[in-house]
Amino acid sequence: MKADYILFEPDVSTAADARLVVLTGDRPTGPLHLGHYIGSLRNRVDLQDTHDQYVLLADAQALTDNGDNPDKVVRNIFEVACDYLACGLDPEKTTICVQSCLPALPELTTLYMNLVTVARLERNPTIKEEIRSRGFERDIPAGFLCYPVAQAADITAFRATLVPVGDDQVPMIEQTNEIVRRVNRLVGIDLLPSCRAMLSKVGRLPGIDGAGKMSKSAGNALNLSATPVEISNAVKMMYTDKDHLRAADPGKIEGNVVFAYLDAFDPEPDAVRTLKEHYSAGGLGDSVVKKRLETVLQEFLAPIRTRRLQVSSDPGYVRDVLRQGTEAARAVTSSTLAQVKRAMGLPEI
Repeated sequence: MKADYILFEPDVSTAADARLVVLTGDRPTGPLHLGHYIGSLRNRVDLQDTHDQYVLLADAQALTDNGDNPDKVVRNIFEVACDYLACGLDPEKTTICVQSCLPALPELTTLYMNLVTVARLERNPTIKEEIRSRGFERDIPAGFLCYPVAQAADITAFRATLVPVGDDQVPMIEQTNEIVRRVNRLVGIDLLPSCRAMLSKVGRLPGIDGAGKMSKSAGNALNLSATPVEISNAVKMMYTDKDHLRAADPGKIEGNVVFAYLDAFDPEPDAVRTLKEHYSAGGLGDSVVKKRLETVLQEFLAPIRTRRLQVSSDPGYVRDVLRQGTEAARAVTSSTLAQVKRAMGLPEI
């Protein structure tokens, strides 16, 4: 595994595990973009060679705030699966599965909800921030409020010990481990493993408009399936330095979206360093920097786009990948559910 992640929660012992279990995934609410690639996808491709990796298409979770538009979620299951395969996730190494087709997950969620109070859910910093940003106030969908419990069910059902997340999701991992401890105390044995957050060392990719992180909902993303024209137009829109009015003027690197993307995708960091020095000193126009970035992104996205077109033209293959992965995941998650119910003394009929 490349050193693009750092581990949070160092108290979890991993020495006895030859291949650790990783659970990660995405809400299928739209095609994946360059921010997803930098934040998680390229690391998943690396992790699949050294870990038992499950990637969950979290359609049930996506419905917590898209319940009035289920077609959007269903449609994007296929789109996100195509993005996965185009970026190099290998179904022979990574189990790609659909959340709503794993009945053990909602049943575990129901069991865990009896161990968590509403007050604790409302104190979760991630939930508080997302409630604020969506303007829910007191009109919070119950599924949305409870999705930390559902996420704990996902993680524990796969017996995952490593969960790649952004730093804003660390409270979710903490709440999962609270639930794990409650269950283990309740049944009197260490039935469920704790997990660690794997935090990306790479900063979030800014949106092409320079306004916050790249986001589907903000409309400032460059999709992995972008056409050459879309790539060219996106680069033209990118902010550089608003005070860099003439090529002769010194320019700022910090906050410059174009250089942020060059840092992330240019395969020649020494050349980027030289460009930065030249730009900072003056004498380098924005058009020159943008031309280099467009070339870099066109070369980077071309093979992904080609592979995606191949994959998406064979929907039967994509469906087989999802069916086989979901069947494998169903066996694992059902086994965990049976162990939890048995340990809690619930009837087996």
